[in-house]
Amino acid sequence: MKERLLLVFVAFFVLTAFAQTPAPDAPPQDISGMYTFLHEGEFVQLTLNGSVLSGFISRFADDKQDRFVDQFFNKASWNNGELAFDTRKADGVWYDFKGTAKQTPGKTAQQEGFIVLAGTLTQHSPGADGKDVAEPRQVEFQSFAADEVPPK
Repeated sequence: MKERLLLVFVAFFVLTAFAQTPAPDAPPQDISGMYTFLHEGEFVQLTLNGSVLSGFISRFADDKQDRFVDQFFNKASWNNGELAFDTRKADGVWYDFKGTAKQTPGKTAQQEGFIVLAGTLTQHSPGADGKDVAEPRQVEFQSFAADEVPPK
């Protein structure tokens, strides 16, 4: 009798452990919205229409004047949580990004960081010899709260 009781207890424990194991993270269904960029006040705007991704980066100009440069996407793709884009040139500079989008557990769309874009952002600029200089870096861009508008 004790063996049966022990067997039932072990089976219950194992099934409970498996039931509490979280399922693999599913990618967000809609990544449309605004995300942080490299510096405060800069942002990435994404629009997902079905499976078609479009958007732009709004950043401070490199000439240290108080002006913004909007760089629209030249190409962009979204596939099951993976996204990539590259921008048009502005002031000789363009960017490409390859990474993933993940929803942050426990956060809502009304909170910053509900969705995080993580990956490699490469800044391309002309070198002294006129050739492209690529500077890759690992980044994380957090979604703005649903009702938040970035300062300009």
